[in-house]
Amino acid sequence: MEASTTFATQSHHQLPIRYADFATLAEALDYAALGETGMNFYDRRNNLMAVVPYSVLRAKAVEGAHKLLSLGLTKGDRVALIAETSVEFVETFFACQYAGLVAVPLAIPMGIGQSASYVKKLTGLLNGCQASVVLSSKEWLPMVQEVVCDYQSPTILSHEAFAQLIQQTDSQLPTVIEEDIAYLQYTSGSTRFPRGVVVTQASAMANLRAISHDGIKLRKGDRCVSWLPFYHDMGLVGFVLTPVATQISVDYLRTQDFAMRPMQWLKLITKNKGTVSVAPPFGYEICLRRSNEKELAELDLSSWRIAGVGAEPIPSGLLDRFTEHFAQVGFGEDTFMPCYGLAENTLAVSFFDNATGPRYNVVDRYQLEYQNKAVEPEDDNAAKAVFVNCGKAMPGHEITIRDEKDEPLPERRIGHICIAGPSLMRGYFRDKESHQKIQEKGWLDTGDLGYLLDGNLYITGRKKDLIIIRGRNIWPQDIEYMAEAEPEIRTGDAIAFMTNQEHDDAERIILQVQCRVTSTERRGQIVQSLSSRIRNEFGVSVDVVLVPPHSIPRTSSGKPARAEAKKIYLKQNVEPQLQLAGNKQ
Repeated sequence: MEASTTFATQSHHQLPIRYADFATLAEALDYAALGETGMNFYDRRNNLMAVVPYSVLRAKAVEGAHKLLSLGLTKGDRVALIAETSVEFVETFFACQYAGLVAVPLAIPMGIGQSASYVKKLTGLLNGCQASVVLSSKEWLPMVQEVVCDYQSPTILSHEAFAQLIQQTDSQLPTVIEEDIAYLQYTSGSTRFPRGVVVTQASAMANLRAISHDGIKLRKGDRCVSWLPFYHDMGLVGFVLTPVATQISVDYLRTQDFAMRPMQWLKLITKNKGTVSVAPPFGYEICLRRSNEKELAELDLSSWRIAGVGAEPIPSGLLDRFTEHFAQVGFGEDTFMPCYGLAENTLAVSFFDNATGPRYNVVDRYQLEYQNKAVEPEDDNAAKAVFVNCGKAMPGHEITIRDEKDEPLPERRIGHICIAGPSLMRGYFRDKESHQKIQEKGWLDTGDLGYLLDGNLYITGRKKDLIIIRGRNIWPQDIEYMAEAEPEIRTGDAIAFMTNQEHDDAERIILQVQCRVTSTERRGQIVQSLSSRIRNEFGVSVDVVLVPPHSIPRTSSGKPARAEAKKIYLKQNVEPQLQLAGNKQ
């Protein structure tokens, strides 16, 4: 144990650092295994639970590859992995890489009481990828076994049962080439049922090279720290594959443990002098909310040089508040690195670099909402909106803003964010139309909206979430941020969407707010305050609806699922009224 504890604090390279300049993920692990760095898994109290040097990971992955092939699998078959933050997941993921099999990381249930909905979702995912094998811990195995597939039932194994399989030493591992599929990355399903992004060895390595060399600019002595789930692209690519491809040590805290004790993330950075860590905005917000003087006294964040932030539109005020609050424990004012990415591009598209432009852009809200232009306010009294600079496209990649007719737009014009480059997916799994469309166009419409300024990308929101009312474009997060400014409302507790109820013909903006306040008087004050402030700020009326905690639907990556919220709202509010009308004599 003493040797393991010593290893867990090592970050140095005895190998010359290589920035993912490999043909395949297995080749990347072959090289990393020659050094002394690796992965470290921590429990909810930040006690070291498991140490996995890359040399050990490689040996386990090769052994696992032979075991998988002993099940009768052939190159290209899919292996579904219930993606916990665990040693077993990492070992089996890389076993797939050596065996020429397609790993399919799948989410774990999001909370208590999610069994039925999880089984339903898992059924759709397994039918979509047609996995030949499903590997899971014993904890989730009962739910996996409930799934009834519409194809030949897969072999379902616990990690313990898989470990007991006899390795066929005489089996030969297949040759894996750059064009082979490395894994399927299922999207979070924020706008439709999740689809499997086809990630080849070539696209994965291209993105890892760009992330490590041009984006984060990793260097000797760096150490990563992460609580991000392994089934999400930011967690998998950013903090499983990138460390391996650059021979960097990485420390893991389970996502569930972060949710319960978010300050453990910052304490782990302090403990091991972590230098690189990334989170969506809500990760930073929850740390701000939970920190106190006692917690702060235990922190030293001076080693943290890259605090990546992305996965959803970034509120500028959050970055300023976090920096100001944690500056007293060494968090630097230049530490934040906003970024933009999506699974369809393996992960990263752009990274902020303060050498290329300011962190924020302040624009005239009137021009933004009525004319789709991001221009500077003409005077101080004009209503303003602030967007965060997510940087330039990585080398070899391209960002273009296009209109509804796919025509490129000039800078400062809001439009569809379209991307191209070596990291781009082939298409969605078993979806010929997506493959054909990307092949014909050479680029992908991300579904996100934004604009370019001096080559830098600014995200304004998602096309499907945009509230369009009387010729105005209103971003739902702007309304949500206003709700979250109420003292009793937490970040992520508000969701806004527009509904045009067929029986009413009236365009209505709905703002649902998770409210823990029990006082009837105070609840009435919150509704009145929000309605008034939003009307004064945006000139529109909203229906403020207070809902219980945990009522707002979210995607597997934690984003607000506005389309799902709208669907649920309409079902609960329209159907009863239609039934009532039908009962009238």
